[in-house]
Amino acid sequence: MSLPLEGRSAIVTGAGRGLGRVEALELARLGAAVVVNDFGQPGRDGSGTADAGPAEDVVAQIRRAGGRALAHTGDVADFEQARGLVAAAVDAFGKLDILVNNAGILRDRMVFSMSEEEWDSVLRVHLKGHFNTTRFAAAHWRERSKAAGAPVYGRIVNTSSEAFLAGSAGQPNYAAAKGGIVGLTTSTALALAKYGVTANVICPRARTRMTEDVFSGTGFEPPAEGLDPLAPEHVAPLVGYLASPAAARINGQLLVVHGGMVAVVERPRVQAQFDSKQDTFSYDELDALLTSYYADRPPAETFAAAEVLGLRRR
Repeated sequence: MSLPLEGRSAIVTGAGRGLGRVEALELARLGAAVVVNDFGQPGRDGSGTADAGPAEDVVAQIRRAGGRALAHTGDVADFEQARGLVAAAVDAFGKLDILVNNAGILRDRMVFSMSEEEWDSVLRVHLKGHFNTTRFAAAHWRERSKAAGAPVYGRIVNTSSEAFLAGSAGQPNYAAAKGGIVGLTTSTALALAKYGVTANVICPRARTRMTEDVFSGTGFEPPAEGLDPLAPEHVAPLVGYLASPAAARINGQLLVVHGGMVAVVERPRVQAQFDSKQDTFSYDELDALLTSYYADRPPAETFAAAEVLGLRRR
């Protein structure tokens, strides 16, 4: 029996550790040849000396299991290095079929204390990094489709966060970047559908070095024994599925995943609508309508950063 991704090639960014690592291993287990990209800086804030070791370790693990893999240590937030990453996949495996964007850093700070550099660096790695690789993968698929005169096979799986959905007080840069990734994904899904490409985005809840202090005091501490519902390995099967032929009809979707749960998140919907009794609204008319409306709503509906899917346990 053939594997779901047999004959496919993939790129996984940030794949030396954490979520990216288990995603790369899962794609390889499902039959894909994988380019394991990781810049290799040891600090979760992107600090430290770059090290090829994490990417090479994952490649070695894939090869020991009988798979095909290639290490790439370029910076995906650099436009030309992202170009080189896609070219490396095409050169090594003949084509690119799957792109999983996962690379990121954290520079947490309250909005009134955040520096310009802390803002720019996080947007650069997360949002620009996702754009860079997507841009060159998309060009590759478009060129192949035009040459073939028919759609090709392409899958993009991007990584957002519940910090975008629910707000995260000490992460305005991270939340903004993750929100931007959702917009990038839906735009890409619309643009590339005619070429046979799908683009989806996940919000994974997992215990990694990026989130080691996020779950403190939330009721999601590591269990003393048994299954850890926040182990990153629980996220990887969804990535493998979205990268597979079985997910051909799934496009432009946002999914939250952790443990034994996958939730499909709807696009924003209009909750209420008010129409002026005149040609346009006046301040007084808005005051009468909106003040009354919000006065009758519970706190969870008047404060944007409500809990999402039970992230904060009471």
